[in-house]
Amino acid sequence: MNWLLVIAGAVVGAPLRYLTDRAVQSRHDSVFPWGTFLVNVSGCLILGLITGAAAQGAASSHLQLLLGTGLCGALTTYSTFSYETLRLAETGAGLYAVANIAGSVTAGLGAAFVGVSVAQGVWS
Repeated sequence: MNWLLVIAGAVVGAPLRYLTDRAVQSRHDSVFPWGTFLVNVSGCLILGLITGAAAQGAASSHLQLLLGTGLCGALTTYSTFSYETLRLAETGAGLYAVANIAGSVTAGLGAAFVGVSVAQGVWS
């Protein structure tokens, strides 16, 4: 049963990631990978909310599997982040590569902390 929850979340997360990335990138005339940045930070926020809710007893293990593992696992993408950062560096956009690394790590961790804090505030 658990694997079905992960699959169900991934069935939503993977196309959502692709469609969000394409929609965001089509609106920006920049080499910076805004689409990947957005889905990764959004996934960190969602995972923070779920983790905080679970810590407060407000999210079941089934919800964690569905949204945390399935949805967020398919929505976020470390491999694309790595590939796009490498491509930026290889094409001479080193400053963008460094900004992508620093911004993604900082915003992702920040979003996760905000998610946990919001969930704790709501369910404590």
